[in-house]
Amino acid sequence: MTGTLPLVANVSLLFTEVPYLHRFQRAADAGFSRVETWWPWPVAVPEESDVDAFAAALADAGTSLTGLNLFAGDMPGGERGIVSNPRRRDEFSANLDLVATIAERTGCRAFNALYGQRHADPAAEDAVARENLAQATRRLGDLGGTVLVEPLGRGLNGAYPLETAADAVAVVEEVRATTGSAAIGLLFDTFHLATSGDDLNGVAAAHAGLIAHVQLADSPGRGEPGTGGVDFAGALETLWQHGYRGTVACEYKPTTVTEDSFGWLAGLPRLSR
Repeated sequence: MTGTLPLVANVSLLFTEVPYLHRFQRAADAGFSRVETWWPWPVAVPEESDVDAFAAALADAGTSLTGLNLFAGDMPGGERGIVSNPRRRDEFSANLDLVATIAERTGCRAFNALYGQRHADPAAEDAVARENLAQATRRLGDLGGTVLVEPLGRGLNGAYPLETAADAVAVVEEVRATTGSAAIGLLFDTFHLATSGDDLNGVAAAHAGLIAHVQLADSPGRGEPGTGGVDFAGALETLWQHGYRGTVACEYKPTTVTEDSFGWLAGLPRLSR
């Protein structure tokens, strides 16, 4: 076997033994040169000093930011994005401005835009989502970035309408057609796809050309690989054979101290830190 995929540490779920801004150094000490994160702040536009501290923590640790979620609302309270919420369009645009600034400052090039849950008018919500995603695709695409559309596991995320790869692919293809840009793609998350009943190998084979990022967690449970029933070696090999050469993130909830949870890496030679 030749060729490996670069591994990324998601510091929103890994290294939670220490405060958030300390996790970048913890990731570096564990051998990761690349990190990704959910939106780090509880508001769409935090204080400038908070953004400065975030950038400084990245730089001090010598880690590169390869992935960032757009503001997704009150995640601890159950929200899963504001992209499709007509009442929050201004908030989305203000957040997008800051995301573009962070992209220019850090070199980050992958941006997860969680779709948002259903409220009252699915047709209106879908129309707003398409407009917001097109705006993000154009803006971040001009910076060399890619917007990610993520299906979330069925039954775990409220009335989130994108549950399967097919759901998300339909959105990606529509926005690509609208914008004429390929700067939007599918986020292939093993936990969410498996939870919704998708066949990982089938999705990898059918949609490899649209997959822009991969995240690993086992299912059920969302723990590290080996704690559930996902065939990670098979899924990664299928992705590789169908041309995927992007990043792969550890986005799981460790069942032990984070540094002690990496034993599974020895069984996946397609990955390298």
